[in-house]
Amino acid sequence: MAAARGLSLTAATQRAVTHWPKGRLLAASLVLPARREASSSSPEAGEGQIRLTDSCVQRLLEITEGSEFLRLQVEGGGCSGFQYKFSLDTVINPDDRVFEQGGARVVVDSDSLAFVKGAQVDFSQELIRSSFQVLNNPQAQQGCSCGSSFSVKL
Repeated sequence: MAAARGLSLTAATQRAVTHWPKGRLLAASLVLPARREASSSSPEAGEGQIRLTDSCVQRLLEITEGSEFLRLQVEGGGCSGFQYKFSLDTVINPDDRVFEQGGARVVVDSDSLAFVKGAQVDFSQELIRSSFQVLNNPQAQQGCSCGSSFSVKL
């Protein structure tokens, strides 16, 4: 499964991910063109952009194959009201925005983008877990201690 490929997700994220044959983490979707955005890890990146850290880019290049990318979604739930969901996907929907940096791609649907625009996606390795995380989210008022959920600024 995912752990066999070296991808570890938080418990909240694991519950939300669909497991497909061969242990691939995929979200079902339709194939249609999407808007591509250049992404930068610099603080000057636009407010509507998602920035990728170097560790995120490096990890995505290690775990993705072919046309795979990391999909970031925001769902209702978690201890703070909303939670981040990460999965590997191969299909881009018409309402998706593609953020690409150094050959690594993160895709966010337009509904989720409203909750994470201006944020940074990181890959963190700690003694007890390794996971993708959303950092410095300007749309979040507060988050839980595990970093998987957040409440929105009103």
